[in-house]
Amino acid sequence: MPNSIRFDNDIEGRVALVTGASGGIGGACARALYMKHVDLALSFHSNEQAIDDLVDSLEAQYKKEYPKRIPPRISVHRADLSDVEDTLRLAREAELEHSEPVDILVANAGYGERITDIEHIPLDVFEHTLNVNLRAPFLLAKSVVEHMRRQRWGRIIFISSIAGYGAGLNGCHYAASKGGLTGMMKNLSTRLAEDNITVNDVSPAMIGNTGMIPNGDVVPGLVDSIPLGRLGGPEEVANVVTMFCTTGYMTGQSVLLAGGLNHK
Repeated sequence: MPNSIRFDNDIEGRVALVTGASGGIGGACARALYMKHVDLALSFHSNEQAIDDLVDSLEAQYKKEYPKRIPPRISVHRADLSDVEDTLRLAREAELEHSEPVDILVANAGYGERITDIEHIPLDVFEHTLNVNLRAPFLLAKSVVEHMRRQRWGRIIFISSIAGYGAGLNGCHYAASKGGLTGMMKNLSTRLAEDNITVNDVSPAMIGNTGMIPNGDVVPGLVDSIPLGRLGGPEEVANVVTMFCTTGYMTGQSVLLAGGLNHK
């Protein structure tokens, strides 16, 4: 390797803020990062039992796999990401709990009430969807980027959706929020690259064990519509997130994780 090439893809000891960690994708992202020795700040809104179970599971798995190592730290934060002050407080709390700022942001928390016809989408649902899915990631990225600039290292990862490309099972309110997320990612990636901060998103479709879609055996033909013939797993979304974290030469990318489904 030429001596002129210098990069740092080591995430051990970094602090990652994962929103929506009580859900399937957020929990899988937390697990993947924790097993790579990353300190975690995990947010949830209402399902406290799920987040407690996740923390217990992470600590038990880490102890089993790395019995001679001191486990990375985990902090848990309740936050309503539809509320501006709560969202801003989350970023501050994460820094205080870990005595250092956030190095990795995984903006996963989302809201998706399934209403397909525009004439049936109430304005308050439209606004709430954009507040959670788009405004909250904006506020969190805005909160953590100053530290990332100072240290010239950072990873910002948005969990978007195939809906952002105009496809999927949901309505235009959800599509607008996810399309905006991908647009924001593309813009930020060009503006933050000079500071060695990467910005990417994962755009999943048909991921099971998330509560977002019914199981394939409940809706006839659901799995048959997927070229690979199965639902995706939250762990597979986490694989892409981990790749983004450990591949500093990748930025501005939206990875469609959809089992072969075409967004066009």
